[in-house]
Amino acid sequence: MTAVDELIEQLRRVGREAVDRGLVAASGGNLSARVAGEDRFLVTRTGSWLDRLTPDDFASVDTVTGDVAAGPEPSSEYRVHLRVYQARPDVASIVHLHQQMTVLVDAMDLRIEPLTLDQAHYLRRINRVEFFPNGSWGLGDAVGEQCVDSNAIVLAHHGAVTLGDTPDMAYRRALNLEEAATATYRAAAAGHPGLRFPTDGELPPDSTTV
Repeated sequence: MTAVDELIEQLRRVGREAVDRGLVAASGGNLSARVAGEDRFLVTRTGSWLDRLTPDDFASVDTVTGDVAAGPEPSSEYRVHLRVYQARPDVASIVHLHQQMTVLVDAMDLRIEPLTLDQAHYLRRINRVEFFPNGSWGLGDAVGEQCVDSNAIVLAHHGAVTLGDTPDMAYRRALNLEEAATATYRAAAAGHPGLRFPTDGELPPDSTTV
C-alpha cells in the first residue's frame, strides 16, 4: 500500500466513524489530507457520502494554484481546505462536518467553551466565522484567517472545521468540539452558562501547532 493509499484509507475510516457516531448525515461534510512532500492535497468529491467513500471519491488539488490536478470534481468546500493548507503549513489533514450540536449552540449565541481536560487540551482556542454561502471564496478566506491561531473553527449555521497533523487528530478535535458544544448546552439549560475549564488549569505547552 502506497502512502497515498494509506491516507485515503484513513480518511475513509474517519468518514465512516463520523456517520456512525451521528456527527454527520450522508454528504454533510468533506475530508482532506495533504500529500507529504508534494504541493497537493486529497479531498472528497462533491456530493460524496462520508460513510460510502471509495478511492475514486478523492480529487487531487494543487495547494499552490488551487487547480484540480486529477480525479473527480472536488467538494465545493475545497476552497476552505485550500486556504487552510496555504495558511498553515503544519496542518496535514482537515475534517469539515455539519455537526448539529455545534451549529445549534453557536446559533443560540452561546460561546462553545472547553469544559474537560481533554477538550481544553485538544481544542485550546475555538474560533468562528459568520455565515457565508457554502463553496464560496468568502468562506474559504474567512476560515483561512481564523485558522492561524486555532485548530477548531465554527462555521455559523453550517458546521465546523477541525485541523490536525493526521486525519485521526483532526477527527479527534471534531469529536471534542461536539462534546464541548453539548456540555455548553447542558450547562446553559441547567442555569450555569459560561462554565469552562479553569484558565489556570495545567496543560502541556501548545498553542496553534498540531
